[in-house]
Amino acid sequence: MKRVSAVSFAIILAVIAAACGSTTTSPTTVSSIAITGAAPVVGATAQFTAVATMSNGTTQDVTSIAVWQSSNTAAATVSSSGLVAGVGEGAATVQATYLNVSGSDAITIPAP
Repeated sequence: MKRVSAVSFAIILAVIAAACGSTTTSPTTVSSIAITGAAPVVGATAQFTAVATMSNGTTQDVTSIAVWQSSNTAAATVSSSGLVAGVGEGAATVQATYLNVSGSDAITIPAP
């Protein structure tokens, strides 16, 4: 009886060890950032969004955690949440950066 118990114990232990075996997974990284939004007119605002495409093909909305900036604050400013304000007529590039990957959208601010 002891021999059967020892063999059963060894089999159960082997099954548990196999189930708990470590698997190697590579960390998911950001492949690209897509910026979407419509340019506001002077004196108005428009919400822009930033969506990260990850190396595994999934997407993640990073609008609220990206770092936003405008290339021309005389034409458009952008808040930390991606809200773009039309300040004056002109062109600007709105950029969002997340985990050192950036995406941008060229916009033109028209008169109201």
